[in-house]
This record gives sequence, structure tokens and C-alpha cells, in this order.
Amino acid sequence: MNLPSHQEIIEDIEFFDDWEQRYQYIIDLGKSIPKLEPQQKNDELLVPGCQSKVWLLSHVEDGVLKFQADSDAVIVNGLLAIVLAAYHNQTAAQILAFDIDGYFKALDLERHISPTRGNGLRAIVGKIQALAKQQQA
Repeated sequence: MNLPSHQEIIEDIEFFDDWEQRYQYIIDLGKSIPKLEPQQKNDELLVPGCQSKVWLLSHVEDGVLKFQADSDAVIVNGLLAIVLAAYHNQTAAQILAFDIDGYFKALDLERHISPTRGNGLRAIVGKIQALAKQQQA
């Protein structure tokens, strides 16, 4: 997965003058994450609490968690890319120590997405953090 770092995403978002341009950037980010195969889009990988369907696949390789995610909504794929930029290829300790609230605040995301999208974003983050906690146990 070839995503910019979370810091680069913050810098890129700040570059745009208005939220229409920022939404387009987020949508474009979503196009850069690999799609799951149709057979991977099963109920076991579905993240509960999301307005759109979101599937999250994870595995551990060399001590780091690797994620692949997909959604049936274009904007949600962009939000997934933002989350994966923070969490993909990180250790469980790094994931749990990462200031996700500060990251979202720096992006000014939650003021510009619907409350149901915000809840879904929190559900995705919660699922990833739960996977990181399981890895630490």
C-alpha cells in the first residue's frame, strides 16, 4: 500500500482552500488503497457501527499490524485511507500510543463529515485498537 504518511496528509489537507477540494483529495486517497476481493467481503470482516459497509482485514507480519480495508462508499474509502495512513505497518504499541483524536482534529475532519460518518470512523478506529490490544495480550 502506497499511502502518504499521516503527517503528509495533514499538510496536504491544509494546502487546500476549501472543503470541496479537501473532499476530492480524500476521495482520491481512497482510490489509492487496494480493494478487497469479493470473497473477502464477508460478514466476519464487516465493521459494525458504520453507516456504509466497511470490511477490515488484518494480519501481523514481523511484529507489525498490516491492514486492508474497503467500503461500498467512495468517501468512506478515503476516510479508511486516512486511518490506514496512521495505523498500517505499525506495532500494537505504536497503534495504541498514536493520538488519533489529535490527528482528526488537525484534519478538522469531524466538523465536516456527518455524525453517522463520524460514528463509523470511530468504529473503525475502535476495531483497529481492539486488534492491537489483542496482539499485545
